[in-house]
Amino acid sequence: MVVRQDSAVGEQGPEGGGEAAKTRKPRKSAPSAKPAKVAKAAKAARPGKKATVVTEKAAAAVPKASPAKTVAPKPPEGESRTALVRRARRINRELAEVYPYAHPELDFENPFQLLVATVLSAQTTDLRVNQTTPALFARYPTPEDLAAADPEDVEEILRPCGFFRAKTKSVMGLSKALTEEFGGEVPGRLEDLVKLPGVGRKTAFVVLGNAFGRPGITVDTHFQRLVRRWQWTEETDPEKIEAAVGALFPKSDWTMLSHHVIFHGRRICHARKPACGACPIAPLCPAYGEGETDPEKAKKLLKYEKGGFPGQRLKPPQAYLDAGGRPAPPLRANG
Repeated sequence: MVVRQDSAVGEQGPEGGGEAAKTRKPRKSAPSAKPAKVAKAAKAARPGKKATVVTEKAAAAVPKASPAKTVAPKPPEGESRTALVRRARRINRELAEVYPYAHPELDFENPFQLLVATVLSAQTTDLRVNQTTPALFARYPTPEDLAAADPEDVEEILRPCGFFRAKTKSVMGLSKALTEEFGGEVPGRLEDLVKLPGVGRKTAFVVLGNAFGRPGITVDTHFQRLVRRWQWTEETDPEKIEAAVGALFPKSDWTMLSHHVIFHGRRICHARKPACGACPIAPLCPAYGEGETDPEKAKKLLKYEKGGFPGQRLKPPQAYLDAGGRPAPPLRANG
């Protein structure tokens, strides 16, 4: 979401009408809606009621569920800090149940491979990187090897990733820096990582959180979009988003929070057409209704394992496979 805090879609419940509705006399020839139905609809429209939308779980249980008619309620104007923290943490808990297998979607076997893969993932998909890096690491398995490589050879390997000349310069430059300044080892400190060519805070936190187990928030385009859509922050600068969102959660949650949000952004809460009707956190989302709300149509928008399609990793974690995820095909596997 290139994230603007969700401008919540307000709900206009059936209670609308105030005193005028009480004094209006019903016509005999056109009786008004039955009170019981109105009361039932009003109850369903209240905040926190999951009945307002059909979640993915419900849609799976009822294949022919009727389209959702209501909209998730808008958080109160001037939502208190306490209420925001509670809502944000509840969203993370819900996402943890939906994506218990969330993980970094780049294939890697050591910190060096993760560092290089993350740099290569700029302006392309993790899938494309995973299809490309096996050949790179087979030929240049260590920083020393890559630092001494023929640039033209590296460029040819990285061509499928796009911007291959700039990326070749970055990965060879960081490999040289690792060799000369860190004994060929990837450092485990933020201040050291961000000094490497092509490495910013986002890349550094991916490496720290997933290769060293040190908490960090990865503010990629998906993360930015969703946290603004959810009105966790109005910031647009990645470092300010990182600080604002980090303040809502315990530090120990940061790495998995990043995975949960990014997984959700790739699978359900897309940039152009969110699958609102298949979203498990729709009752908590101020932006519900920006995308497709019909459950059946929304299900068709789901990606990767949620839609029954292969994921982005050639060698995904076993938990992902156990949950029904399928490995991605190798590069040029289909011709």
